[in-house]
Amino acid sequence: MIVDVSTFVGSYPYRHLRESTAASLLGAMDRIGIEEAWVGHLPSFLYRDPALGTEALLRDLDAAADRLRPVPAIHPGLPAWTTDLERAQDMGAPAVRLYPMHQALAPDGAEMREAVLAAGDMGLPVLLTVRFEDVRQRHPLDVVADLPPSAVRALARTGPAARILVTHAGRDFVEEVHFGLTPDEARRVLWDVTWIWGPPSDDLLTLVSTVGAHRFAFGTAMPLRIPEATPAKLDLSQLTAEQRSGIESGNLLRWMSP
Repeated sequence: MIVDVSTFVGSYPYRHLRESTAASLLGAMDRIGIEEAWVGHLPSFLYRDPALGTEALLRDLDAAADRLRPVPAIHPGLPAWTTDLERAQDMGAPAVRLYPMHQALAPDGAEMREAVLAAGDMGLPVLLTVRFEDVRQRHPLDVVADLPPSAVRALARTGPAARILVTHAGRDFVEEVHFGLTPDEARRVLWDVTWIWGPPSDDLLTLVSTVGAHRFAFGTAMPLRIPEATPAKLDLSQLTAEQRSGIESGNLLRWMSP
């Protein structure tokens, strides 16, 4: 079984996406053998109130709710964010997305720490996206900085209930966070492999050897990135069958268990 923790539907403000619907997402999943995907509403990261994008997300995913699981965005700086968090739990969301850099929040500030703990108490991990595109590809109007590693470290230290899934982080980012945490704190963080290079540099194999294969999950960032890139990376890296099955879903399922 493969679970993709980083996919989206909807438009992207800075470039045209050829395939950004639930139907196209399902087609790509079938093509590369993904059984389940965690899906965010892509344009919501720029909404003043991202909860308004949740309605569109649920409509888009309704026809394939057995395979496409909604991961709504919340804004911890807005008055009703706890209501939005409760709604996410009620709809059966596996996690919630937070975009502090786009929401003009201190990424390690009080609002973020409170949201991480509140979500954790409900059994909901928070999903943090380091970046959507490489800085060399960005539109001139896209000037928001990447999520800093120091913020992830600070959030991981908020308490035992914290569960943080970080997507689109490269090797340097992972190492800077992981080796600055205690073992207990590091267990609160899971990383997707979307932005980690495979062969020939094979940063993935290096991280598996140093950080541990159990700390990683499968992600493609569809439709922002080519979906075949992640399975190809796993094919080419010298992973054991156990390590690969863990990345594809086992690590995530164990991490999500109480």
